[in-house]
Amino acid sequence: MRGGLATFDELLCRAFLTDGHQTEIISYSLQYPSFLFPGSSQYEVNGKPPEGITIHTILNSINPLNWFRVAKFIRGFKPDLIVVRFWIPFMGPSLGTVLRHSKKCGAKIIAICDNVIPHEKRVGDRQFTSYFLKSCHGYVTMSKAVMQDLDVFVNTNKKKFLLHPLYTSFGPRMDKGKSREFLGLPKEDKIILFFGLIRHYKGLDLLLEAMADERIKNQNIKLLVAGEFYEDKTIYEELMRKHQLEDAVILHSRFIPNEEVRYYFSAADLLTLTYRNATQSGVTQVAFHFEKPVIVTDVGGLSEIIPDGKCGYVVTPDALSIANRILDFYSEKKEVEFSLAMAEEKKKYEWPVFVSGLLNLYSRL
Repeated sequence: MRGGLATFDELLCRAFLTDGHQTEIISYSLQYPSFLFPGSSQYEVNGKPPEGITIHTILNSINPLNWFRVAKFIRGFKPDLIVVRFWIPFMGPSLGTVLRHSKKCGAKIIAICDNVIPHEKRVGDRQFTSYFLKSCHGYVTMSKAVMQDLDVFVNTNKKKFLLHPLYTSFGPRMDKGKSREFLGLPKEDKIILFFGLIRHYKGLDLLLEAMADERIKNQNIKLLVAGEFYEDKTIYEELMRKHQLEDAVILHSRFIPNEEVRYYFSAADLLTLTYRNATQSGVTQVAFHFEKPVIVTDVGGLSEIIPDGKCGYVVTPDALSIANRILDFYSEKKEVEFSLAMAEEKKKYEWPVFVSGLLNLYSRL
């Protein structure tokens, strides 16, 4: 599988192995039906699994008969602990059923809840989420906002807030000039980055409105958009035409494979996460890995992660506030100062800290 969730799970598996625990991954043979998946592919381009990790590609999210077979497969391992990711209510029926029948072997189950209440709501969300959560023994969230959402569904003290660990699988930071050469970007330009799948709640339109500020235009600041559109691209193209941003916005509108991620973060001066709403974002943890300063909006758990004025800026989700901070970043020459602070701040996001927190919760179940 491709994407941030799969990368996180591979890193978590490796961290458990490093800590001396026999650990394997149960993955999806079918994650989303094609008519529900807005992207081009659910799979990595090269199709190669990470070395040193065992992945069983067997779970079908829409086939109830498969759920019982997967549960039987898991029981065969006689596991002590099952760690399961939950990010969207659609997965509630399949994961909830698998877990109910897997734990008959005595395994304890901890859910890592990326979201409890989804960004984009649909009929049945509450019922599917409740069904899943009631199949678990303990819960981990990576933002305080999600912890509050969790309390709506389950009344328990078997829960823990843990900081989202770093994405360390993309390789080391690259020289900025060489990264820009690789991506075909001008070496001397001021370049800010919007990175990741593009959906309405992520606020790319707010960032484009900020780019339309005459002060931004006069500074000749460029916006690099790197990610696949998961909604109608023409909305953003019309905004660019309206504000005459065709020369100021560089569109790399495709899914960025893992081996290219480091070039984008290394090429940019500043990362921008101008979300309308959020829980947490794995993109911030990629930024910490590459020690790249960040602008985040004050929504969900984003402001918990980026210390304002130290590693970047926390702003209200409106174009003027975003534009003001972009200008401040360049006029006050903050890149080096913020990058050094990111290098220090990221120490608390190491994987052994996360694994220790999970095992501490497991000992209480």
